Amino acid sequence: MAIVHDWLVTWAGAEKVLEEFLTLFPSAELFTTVNFLDKANIPALRGRTIHTSYIQRLPGARKHYRRYLPLMPAAVEQFDLKGFDLILSSSHAVAKGIIPDPSAVHVCYCYSPMRYAWDMQHQYLRQAGVRGIKAALMRWQLHKLRLWDFASAQRVDHFIAISYYIQRRIACFYRREAEVVYPPVDTERYRHDRPRENFYLAASRLVPYKRLDLIVEAFNHMPERSLVVIGDGPERRRLEALAGSNVTLLGYQEDAVLIDHLERARAFVFMAEEDFGILPVEAQAAGAPVIGYGIGGLSETVIDGETGVHVAWQQAEALCQAVDAFERCQAENPDAYPATVCSANARRFGRAVFRAELSKRLGAWLSYCPEGPPRSAATSVSADRCQS
Repeated sequence: MAIVHDWLVTWAGAEKVLEEFLTLFPSAELFTTVNFLDKANIPALRGRTIHTSYIQRLPGARKHYRRYLPLMPAAVEQFDLKGFDLILSSSHAVAKGIIPDPSAVHVCYCYSPMRYAWDMQHQYLRQAGVRGIKAALMRWQLHKLRLWDFASAQRVDHFIAISYYIQRRIACFYRREAEVVYPPVDTERYRHDRPRENFYLAASRLVPYKRLDLIVEAFNHMPERSLVVIGDGPERRRLEALAGSNVTLLGYQEDAVLIDHLERARAFVFMAEEDFGILPVEAQAAGAPVIGYGIGGLSETVIDGETGVHVAWQQAEALCQAVDAFERCQAENPDAYPATVCSANARRFGRAVFRAELSKRLGAWLSYCPEGPPRSAATSVSADRCQS
C-alpha cells in the first residue's frame, strides 16, 4: 500500500488525518513532494519509508516550497507506484495527481479542490498584492494548474470528501461523486463538566480568511461582554490596534491553555467559512456552545439551537444579533445549550468513528472490482484489518 500526501512541512489538521492513515496501515510507504519534519519528534513517522520528489533538493525549498507549486504536478507524476495495490492520497493540492498502476485502487481523501486555483483565485491574487505582468503570469499559471487539476481528478477511482460542503465542490469542479467521511477529532481529551465563566472565546491562526477582525469589531460594539482571542499570525498587530478594552489577545498558547479556556468559556465564536473546522468541534467536546457563521463545515458540525447558533451573514452586526439571541435564550431557559448535548454531538466526529467509516468504505471498494479482484496484497486489506 502507498499513502501520498501533498507536503510535510508542519503537523497541522491534514497531518492529523495522515496520522490516522499511518496508524491504520503501519506497513504503508509514504510519498510526498517535500518532507522537512524531524521523524524523531513525530511518532507516526518513525521507521516509515518516506519518498520525496526532486523539489526536496531545489534551492530554498525548505522555506519557500509553495513557490514551486507550478512544478508539483510533474513532481507527483514522477513517483513510481508500480506494484502498489491500494493507493490512498491525502490531498488538498497535488497528491491526488499521481499516476497509479492501472490494476491499483486509488482512493483520494480530499480536503478541498485547490481554492487558490478555482473559486478563490481573485481573492488570493488581491491578498498577494500582485499587479501588471506578474499578475497576468500568475493567472496563466493558475489556468494551467486548473486544467491539470481537473484532468488528474479523473485518474482517481473513489473520492472521499471531508464534508458535504466539500462534496459539492468536488462535484462542481471535478464533476465527480464523493462519499463523506468527516475528519478525526480527538474529542476524548476534553472535560465538559467544568463551570462556565462569563467570557467568549475565539481561537485560530490570525490570518485574513479566519475573520478575527469581524469578531473583534463585533465585540467592540458590545463593551459589556468580554472576548478572549488565542492565536498568532500576520493579522495580530492589526487586531491589537482594532481591539477595545473588553478584548484580550493572548497570542499563541500551548494546547493546555487552549483546552482550559475551551472548558470554561461561555461560548466559542467562529466566523470563518471553513471546509470542516476542527476547533468548533473541539469547543463542543469541551461543552462550549458555538456561535458561528452557518456556511461551510460549521453548518454540519454545529446544531443550530441545540449546540450553538448559526450566524446568517459574515458581518459584525449579524454576529452581535446572534450573541444577543444566544443570551436571551439562556436567560429564558438556563438549561439551553447544555454541555452534555454539545459533548455528545462532538463525539460524532471522534477518531474511532473516523476509523470505522474509512475502513467500511475501503473494505467495500477493495472487495469489488468490475474487472476482477485486486491482487492478493490488496484483498488482504479488509475492513477488519483496518480496524485492528
